[in-house]
Amino acid sequence: MPPAPSADPGARRSARHRDSGVSMSSSRVVKQPAYRPGVAHPPDVRLALDAFRRIVQALRVGRAGEGHAGLGGAQLFALQQIAEHPDASVNDVAALTCTHQSSVSVVIQRLVRQRLVARVASNQDRRRQRLAVTAKGRRLLGRSPVAVQEHLIAAIAALPAADRHALARSLSAVARLVAPAGAAPHPPMFFEDDVSGERRTRR
Repeated sequence: MPPAPSADPGARRSARHRDSGVSMSSSRVVKQPAYRPGVAHPPDVRLALDAFRRIVQALRVGRAGEGHAGLGGAQLFALQQIAEHPDASVNDVAALTCTHQSSVSVVIQRLVRQRLVARVASNQDRRRQRLAVTAKGRRLLGRSPVAVQEHLIAAIAALPAADRHALARSLSAVARLVAPAGAAPHPPMFFEDDVSGERRTRR
């Protein structure tokens, strides 16, 4: 004799959805991707991830060298740009570092607090403030390596225009998919959250 059908229609629906790989959440039905054992990702996925790994490795190695100078990576990069471009404003440094003005402002405030950078009147327009590296800042730069971010920007800038556009589009699409919920609209500079260098230079 066949088993009696379940008296609960909801239980029958849940069983059917489990069998078909469909998950029910409240009133919304979400299709779950089926797991296929032994199926590898396309080869270009690994190539892309390997490229990411090499870039992250280069950033880590560069960050270690910057740490020996007693300054965080974001601060060192901004300090070097200010030293190389006299009379630069905050907006100028943002353009030079390819970073949003709001993110650069946070880093410059730290440099000012550490007395590595000073805000002074511009030589061209006394009503306009510019950034200047102090004597303390120049002494620190004398024992610092080139910021790794400068190498990264130069490498991207050296690509043909079509490749740069394709890279920007592809990375932007990946970033949108992996960015956490509530992420800031303008990302900070690389290693902006590294305040250990700030503590060392204050001593």
